[in-house]
Amino acid sequence: MLLRIKNMVCDRCVMVVRAELERYGCRVLSVRLGEAEIEGELSPEQKTEVAARLEMLGFELLEDRRARLIEAVKSAVIELVRGAEVMPDVRLSDYLQQRLKVDYRQLSTLFSETEGRTIERYFIAQKIERVKELLVYDELSLGEIAFRLGYSSVAHLSAQFKQITGLTPSRYKLSGSGRRRSLDTV
Repeated sequence: MLLRIKNMVCDRCVMVVRAELERYGCRVLSVRLGEAEIEGELSPEQKTEVAARLEMLGFELLEDRRARLIEAVKSAVIELVRGAEVMPDVRLSDYLQQRLKVDYRQLSTLFSETEGRTIERYFIAQKIERVKELLVYDELSLGEIAFRLGYSSVAHLSAQFKQITGLTPSRYKLSGSGRRRSLDTV
């Protein structure tokens, strides 16, 4: 049985969900961002219990197809931004359509209606959060960060960063505030 789970946004979330499902007695086959596959089926009562346990940890079991699709888009975007050392050179629309097997126009319309912003804006917000993280780590130059995240230039990254945060990347780094956001709130 495949369970769709909202707010799974990092490897730690995957570990927590796996541990909780195993603690409940489920035989877990796999857990990835946004979903867990367990052996067998859960009764409606068991599903309610699992949902309550996950909710106490900040997760939400998704039942609605539209909600599952939105969560799948978010998980796919997070994996694209964070999944590889260098982000693949692929158009976001092509990536999502291929990954989710749903027409991009349908995904885009549903996402915008539900989330109040476009998939592109969500993608940019995720990239900016990744830039903040890499700036705080102070291991890469701005040029290396731009390359890793698929920006055409440092100037493009800087302009987008300032538009979203109100600060240039260098000013953000100098401020030392490390004002990053949890990925499920981006």
